[in-house]
Amino acid sequence: MARPLTAIAHDALSGMLDCGDRAVDATVGNGHDTLFLASRLAPDGQVIGFDIQQAALNAANARLIAAGLDANVTLLSCGHERLGENLPPDWHGSVSAVMFNLGYLPGGDKRLITHADTTLAALQQALSVLRIGGLISLMVYPGHPGAGTEVQAVLGWLAQIGRRGRVTHHSSPGPALYLIERLA
Repeated sequence: MARPLTAIAHDALSGMLDCGDRAVDATVGNGHDTLFLASRLAPDGQVIGFDIQQAALNAANARLIAAGLDANVTLLSCGHERLGENLPPDWHGSVSAVMFNLGYLPGGDKRLITHADTTLAALQQALSVLRIGGLISLMVYPGHPGAGTEVQAVLGWLAQIGRRGRVTHHSSPGPALYLIERLA
């Protein structure tokens, strides 16, 4: 049986995250990745999470409180395309990891999905706020209505990264995982 892509993403990030680092969850969802990042960076690290749905932020906050990690996380009610403008200036160029789970909120309104234009803006900003050697974890789900345009846009963005980053691809019958290491 193949390993879940979420486990592959978490393993890749675990190897390069240290207590005290800074990380971003660009699509908080139900807070699983937010909790993962906070647990890796605690007690001195910080996570900033973005989501447009209050239900997602509430679920993530409850998960963080239950784990005693809410003090390490700031949750923002805005889209990931506003990532760069909402991070403190001293975070730019010093973020260790940015996680993305594209698509829709599991258990939420499936009509509320990520879109190519906002995702591309967020990815460009994420790459620029990473430190050299930092990692973007990008989970792409192709199966829902509206996903095709976003998937094609993401693939085009990945193809043009060039020497700024190294892309590793992991596939499954459903989603695909891209790990993007910032090189320059």
